[in-house]
Amino acid sequence: MLKDHGRYNYSSLPSRPQYEWPNGSKLAVYVAMNIEAFSYGEGKGAAIAPPDQAVSHSIYSWRDYGNRVGFWRLMDLFDSLDIPVQHQINTAIYETCPDIPERIRARGDEFLGHGYSNSDEQGQLPEAQERQLIQECTEIITRHEGKAPTGWMSPWLSNSEVSMDLLQEAGYRYVMDWTMDDQPIWMKTRRGRILSMPYPVEANDNRGIVWYRYTSAEFTDMLIDNFDEMLEQSERDGHPTVCPISLHPFVVGRPYRIRELRRAFEHILSHRDRIWLTRPGDICRHVEGLPDGTVPQK
Repeated sequence: MLKDHGRYNYSSLPSRPQYEWPNGSKLAVYVAMNIEAFSYGEGKGAAIAPPDQAVSHSIYSWRDYGNRVGFWRLMDLFDSLDIPVQHQINTAIYETCPDIPERIRARGDEFLGHGYSNSDEQGQLPEAQERQLIQECTEIITRHEGKAPTGWMSPWLSNSEVSMDLLQEAGYRYVMDWTMDDQPIWMKTRRGRILSMPYPVEANDNRGIVWYRYTSAEFTDMLIDNFDEMLEQSERDGHPTVCPISLHPFVVGRPYRIRELRRAFEHILSHRDRIWLTRPGDICRHVEGLPDGTVPQK
């Protein structure tokens, strides 16, 4: 017998009830920005360098470019194209780069819990320490933004066996750590349920460009092909799906990559009347309002 995680049951997409997004479309599209802080000379490195150089000054400064330059260029792009964005934010950003959350806040974008920094994983912590991390990060965002975040993505998607339980108990309504579906699905926790939001492993610049070594043009083509195929499938089959795009300012925030990224967004926006361009929190609220049984759950 295979070991089972106990969080959700198997459910094939064709077997599920059909429903629509709020504007009557079948494809929801969201953009997630990873706003991350790193500790100098320690912790998790980056796959762009050999292991013995992963926490060097060159890698630290390569990633620091994202907060100093890349973020601002990308936000200008989103402003020019009128694209809503969700930001998973390490709370250390409030200490190190306080004008970044100011820009996000002024735009009315969504804040998502994302741990304290991306130099450390969450899933290796004992339960009490993991609970404390979640609580402290939630309190920091709540204090600065006036309300608690509704969603969470763990640093490096790192989970312990109780991460989903702790997040649900801390009041989180959705998570972006599990990547098994194109639809939101309910996951079981020890005291209730929490929504799993589709999140991209591959339509993700850090994975695609840094890990898989796609060129900027190849990554943009992948985003366009993924969007076109999902739009066609969802409209043909009637099952609403979510097309997520994950970006890191230290990766696509480079000028030559922004130029290619603009091409992808201009293509997506040419179909704006056929999609729901939104944020994950809005997707969560819509799903919460659907009749029981519409969305798979254990």
